[in-house]
Amino acid sequence: MTNNPSQKKPEVPDISQMNEALAHVDEGVRSGSIAAGAAKGLLYSLIETLGVVVGDPDLPEHARSGYEGLLEIARELRIKLNG
Repeated sequence: MTNNPSQKKPEVPDISQMNEALAHVDEGVRSGSIAAGAAKGLLYSLIETLGVVVGDPDLPEHARSGYEGLLEIARELRIKLNG
């Protein structure tokens, strides 16, 4: 059996980094220093990434709840932007 690096499971992003990314987008939107279109694109990527992480069956339940919380925050921010 060979160990194929292309089949390795991707690392789960650090929850604090994901939180900081969401906070950065939120602050940019509030201050007007980021265009709405750019914020929507960043949020789309964050929501997709968080969705994959939350859907990982190997993710421990205690970690899952934290990522689910961030996913909900990201979705709420997207609703504000689309509102």
